[in-house]
Amino acid sequence: MTGKKDTCSKKRTVLIAVLALAALILTYIVCEILSIVIYSSKDETRDADCIIVLGAAVYGDSPSPVFRERIEQGIRLYNGGYSGKIIFTGGSGSDGGMAESEAAKKYALEKGIPEEDIFTETRSTITQENLEFAMEIMDREGFETALIVSDPLHMRRAMTLAEYYGIEAYSSPTSTTMYRSLGTQFPFLMREAYYYIGFKFYRIFYPYTPRTAS
Repeated sequence: MTGKKDTCSKKRTVLIAVLALAALILTYIVCEILSIVIYSSKDETRDADCIIVLGAAVYGDSPSPVFRERIEQGIRLYNGGYSGKIIFTGGSGSDGGMAESEAAKKYALEKGIPEEDIFTETRSTITQENLEFAMEIMDREGFETALIVSDPLHMRRAMTLAEYYGIEAYSSPTSTTMYRSLGTQFPFLMREAYYYIGFKFYRIFYPYTPRTAS
């Protein structure tokens, strides 16, 4: 009987430990989700050497509605005198069409932004590469500070990535966003939480090391 009681006691202990661990993990995830939501309202707009507009989908040679709002925010900052240079980011999709950054440049030129004030990187396919390749342009051009432009719920991860790459950056979320309803915001928030938490663990094991020139 004693052995049976000991076995039951051990099972109870293991169950409690598992439940406690699950509760800790859930609490951590909820806290990170809340941090993304809270950060989405943070606006640090100020003068900077350049404006970095993070890429999003394009349809043919036209920015998607989500991307258009990001580009418009970049244009507003430029016209507002916060910076005289814009870096558009984003490469081509799997269909091999126009790069996101090139579509953004085309849109900005049509809005009257001088071509000499626009820079593009056409290699990136994810947000992390957006910032990495934008940083390379900053280094080449001697830019030291940047305003980062994206959707509000994207800003927490974007700014964490900017910090990872050593960019002195300030948050300037879009004043308008296509993610307005709960039905569009919730999936976007869950996606951001997944990638944000994933990156926080990634950077522990893979600290940033500058690429060496080949």
